Amino acid sequence: MHDRDNSPMMRAVFRSTVCKVYRFQTESSRWMLVREQMSESPLSSSLPKQLLSCYIQEDMRRVQELCDLCDLSPYWDRLRTDVIAHYSQLISTYQETLTELNKLTGSSCSFKASCSKSDRYLEFIPVNLHTQRMQVTCSQRTVWYDVVTVGAPADHYQGFKHGGLQRLLIKPDSDNKSVSSAYCGISYSPEESSRAREVLSSVSQLQPLISGLTEELLQAALEVNSQRLQDILHSLAHRTEQFVHALKDELVKNALLALHTARPAYHLSNGHAHVTHDNGTGHRLSSANQDGLRPSIRRQESIPQHTEYDEEEWDSVWTNVALSLNCIIAMVDRLQERENRKQEVTSQTQNDVTTTSHNTDPSRAPWQASLAPLPDPSPSPWQEQLVPLVVTLKECVCEAVARARCAMTFVLLQGAAASACHGQALTHRRDAVFSQALCAVVCGFVLRLYSGLEDKVFLLQLCEVGLITQFEGLLSTYSDEVGMLEDMEMGVSDLNRVSFKITEAKSEQPTDLLPTVTGLRGCFCVEVPLPSETYLLLPGELRDGRDLRVHPLLFNIGINQQQSLAERFGDSSLQERINLRSCEMLKSYYKTLRDKLPNLTLPCSQSPLAVEDLLCSLEQSLEMKKRKNVEVLWLAASVCRRLNGVRLTSCKSAKDRTSMSVTLEQCMLLRDEHTLSKEHFNRALDCMRSSRLQQGQIVGCWDPERGDGSWSGFRGEQKTPAAPGRHFYPVALLLVTSHLLVVWLILSMVVVIGK
Repeated sequence: MHDRDNSPMMRAVFRSTVCKVYRFQTESSRWMLVREQMSESPLSSSLPKQLLSCYIQEDMRRVQELCDLCDLSPYWDRLRTDVIAHYSQLISTYQETLTELNKLTGSSCSFKASCSKSDRYLEFIPVNLHTQRMQVTCSQRTVWYDVVTVGAPADHYQGFKHGGLQRLLIKPDSDNKSVSSAYCGISYSPEESSRAREVLSSVSQLQPLISGLTEELLQAALEVNSQRLQDILHSLAHRTEQFVHALKDELVKNALLALHTARPAYHLSNGHAHVTHDNGTGHRLSSANQDGLRPSIRRQESIPQHTEYDEEEWDSVWTNVALSLNCIIAMVDRLQERENRKQEVTSQTQNDVTTTSHNTDPSRAPWQASLAPLPDPSPSPWQEQLVPLVVTLKECVCEAVARARCAMTFVLLQGAAASACHGQALTHRRDAVFSQALCAVVCGFVLRLYSGLEDKVFLLQLCEVGLITQFEGLLSTYSDEVGMLEDMEMGVSDLNRVSFKITEAKSEQPTDLLPTVTGLRGCFCVEVPLPSETYLLLPGELRDGRDLRVHPLLFNIGINQQQSLAERFGDSSLQERINLRSCEMLKSYYKTLRDKLPNLTLPCSQSPLAVEDLLCSLEQSLEMKKRKNVEVLWLAASVCRRLNGVRLTSCKSAKDRTSMSVTLEQCMLLRDEHTLSKEHFNRALDCMRSSRLQQGQIVGCWDPERGDGSWSGFRGEQKTPAAPGRHFYPVALLLVTSHLLVVWLILSMVVVIGK
């Protein structure tokens, strides 16, 4: 715990470290020691491979669920066939990509260089993912400042000819409506599709938990352990309550009715039945003929196929689950009451026998004992009493799961059909962009968690409110970088549905300390293992497996020459919309933080401005609409650090612009927080930038641990690039400007001579 930087968990997640140490003078003529550290992370390759496995398993499960819908009318059956073909193509592509990744990524390969950003099989791996840590020691005080650098999450392999995800997802809206509402008036919004995924995820997670708890309940009943029985019953009641709450969603009931209308049996009796809408929230089936036609098709056990559909039937299904649980609770109470009564009778009998033995002749004690009342034998053991009720609960849960799964699969069928109409490229692109963004956020979350394990205030904030993760984008709104920014915006937005959970590691081996990801699209969970010694020191809420949320934000300001062209001749509305939206989310997070934890003490700062003042300045800066307003980035970064957040910086490839931004931020932190003298500011900035370029921030990181002079990175064994030389950015800019000036002078002289 005291040497956490060299602890097993840090060595497992951060590797190939490159360090530089500086000494700068403060305004008080003292010296501060600055240690700059850049590391790679194996998460760049391990998390994408886990995500690909999750995608493959999810799509295979979707195919099976679609097949389980059994007979559908010709229209819906045709849609199902297209969707199954779409999923099958995705599965084949992802399996091929996963196979190639397993071949390419070894233990020595920890990042993807920018020269490989368009590689087909490396789409899911982030570009140039590194952690930048700065340790400042001054006046017997040591402070760490961390930032994660990564290339903007974007699909460079597919390119940006038709824009990025934000634009591509808006285009199919008209097609989605035609696909969704072309038949029987059945239509589901994207929000309803998202709720359907949540219901499927909740049901899939809760069913095995309920089944496991019932087995533990029977085992406790066999042991006649009252206390353990009560504890398990409490957990079972909690999980069952969550299960019933998920099933009570009105979307499930409406989807079951819509699925009924998609059956061939419904259309066989269409002359006698019709569908009416109930306030736009569902469908109501009425029939003029009580003796409707019976379908001559293969029937499904869990979904009624008859032409008369009872809307109340679904309510009785999830109600039976709750009633079964109530029966178990009542039986356990009855058994414990009987056991308590038996113990009271036994205790009273023993007291009577003892009193009689003292008042009578000892020779008569056996006769008196033989007259003592015997306890009533139990008609059967506790387990035998609970087994029928447990079996009933399991059957009710299985029936509810089968029906809910079919209903939610039918809801997702329309969205999947719309995606299938536009091929697999859109789904593939979104999955790849999300994978890159997730790798960066997990890396930042782990780094922030490791540095705050002893900070009780931070852990409380993490439990109650969650963690801010602020992406700083330096992309322009011109040409291909517009598509990159659209991809990045969607990738960051998709992180809203990611949760984190802290677990206890099996051992301190590096493979057991790496985070793992599980779940489905839209609801992934990242488990972060900690060594047992560290895990036991955490608060009880974290050890209980509480879900931890992240709040991703994106602030983007283009700073290159292309942004100047975009602001003069193009459009920067995309950047303005992204920044305004992130500002509102940041204000909402701070308000929630203050409402839930009003007495929380935030990290101290030398700045006289409070967080409220910084937020107000940020909002005013955004309203100014100033060109290349980098003050927005600085204010957003300041608020993020004051709120214990995670900082991430991105540009096209996490090279030139990113390194310039990170070094400038570090020097400004030294000036504002540690009184770096003004005359040494530019010297410190030049020193950091020159050393960073010499160490290989541009094309990769040299790994001193390998000892063979080679460079780490995917496909790094194919060639060994030479170490980059010094880059003098101001000089390069002056050269370009001077060339333009010379051309202008020559042309002017030609005009003058001609006259």
